[in-house]
Amino acid sequence: MNRTTASPSSGNASQPLALYKRLGFLLRRAHQLSVGIFEEECRSLSLTPPQWGVLTIVQSVPGTDQTSLARALGFDKVTTMRLVRSLEERGLLQRAQSMLDKRQHELALTEAGHRMLTEAALPVELAHKRLLSPLTETEQAQLIHLLGKLGSKLTPGARVIYEPLHLQKARKRG
Repeated sequence: MNRTTASPSSGNASQPLALYKRLGFLLRRAHQLSVGIFEEECRSLSLTPPQWGVLTIVQSVPGTDQTSLARALGFDKVTTMRLVRSLEERGLLQRAQSMLDKRQHELALTEAGHRMLTEAALPVELAHKRLLSPLTETEQAQLIHLLGKLGSKLTPGARVIYEPLHLQKARKRG
């Protein structure tokens, strides 16, 4: 089979340049920058973006279960379980078996978890501002809008209302 693609040594400079215009590449690079800036700002708290996401969702929806949490964050169940276990070991989160569904665990922040979110508020905001700083306010709003639109259109149902398991079941029954 004869392929007519240029090899890296053939000197075809347009191929690498094309890479830098591909949305997937740009999104991955933006994600790398986002994580790096977040971790730099939150280094003193030993807090990562996924951990902050878990704590934020659990604070917003006390009693949420791990399945709903995974869906809310776009994580698989194993990753979510590892995050929850890690945060529980740090004393920031607690799990309790659901009274309505013994297969589920309801999650709640501990006092230390609430303190962590309070302490993280400023560094998280600084990371957010640093990440968007190269853009004008109008461009920032456009970027956030367009990325939200991209995610919601490509993942139907991704934007769910996050509610605890017992409220989901009550809604389904009623």
